[in-house]
Amino acid sequence: MPNGPLTLPARLCLLAWDAARPAAGGAAHRPGPVRAGALVELARRGLLTDEDGIATPADLDTSTGDAVLDGLLELVRESCPHPWRTWVTLRARGTLDAVREQLVAEGYLRAEKRRVLGVFPSVEYALERKAAVEVLREETRQVLRGPLPVAGISERDAALAVLAAAAGLLRESTPGRRAEELTERAAAATPGLRGIVRELSTAVTAGAAVASPP
Repeated sequence: MPNGPLTLPARLCLLAWDAARPAAGGAAHRPGPVRAGALVELARRGLLTDEDGIATPADLDTSTGDAVLDGLLELVRESCPHPWRTWVTLRARGTLDAVREQLVAEGYLRAEKRRVLGVFPSVEYALERKAAVEVLREETRQVLRGPLPVAGISERDAALAVLAAAAGLLRESTPGRRAEELTERAAAATPGLRGIVRELSTAVTAGAAVASPP
C-alpha cells in the first residue's frame, strides 16, 4: 500500500473519494465506515475487547498516540456500554471530522472554507493527492479480487479490504469465499477480532444500503 503510516480509518476515508467520479463525493461524508475502521484499529491493538458483544476498553491507562483513535477510546471509556454495531453510528461524525483534519495536516485533503447562505461558516474538503488515492484504491481491489494468496496479505490490508467492500466504497462485489478468507486473515493475530470484523462489516453494509439512492 502507498500509505503505510495511515490508520484504517484514514484509509477508509480516502477510499470514499473517487477522483474519476467527483459527483460521488457524497460518499466521502459517510462516517460509518470510518468509525468502523477506528474500532477495528483499536481492537487490533488490544485496546478494545469483546465482552459478550459489547465493545469494552481493555486498559484505562493506555493510549495510542493517535488523536483520532485516542478520542474514540476516551469516548468509549466515558460512555455507557454499547454493542459494536451501535458504535458504528453513535456520535460517529466526530471521528470523521477528526480523520479529515488529520488528512488535511498530512496533505491528502484540502480544506476549503465557505459560508452557507452567505452567513454561516462551513468547511468543505477536497481530495489533494489523487494519484496516491487511486493507487490505494487499485491495490485494495487487488486484495479483494486476487490473485495474491490471502496468506501473503497483511492483516491491516485484509481488514481494510473487508470493510471497504462491506461499505460499497469500491463498487464491486467480492466472492464470498474470498471475503471470508480475508476476514480470517484480518483477525489472524488478534483473538476475538474475527467476530468483531464480521459485526462491523454487517453494520456498515446496512449503513451503505440506507445511504444509497433508490
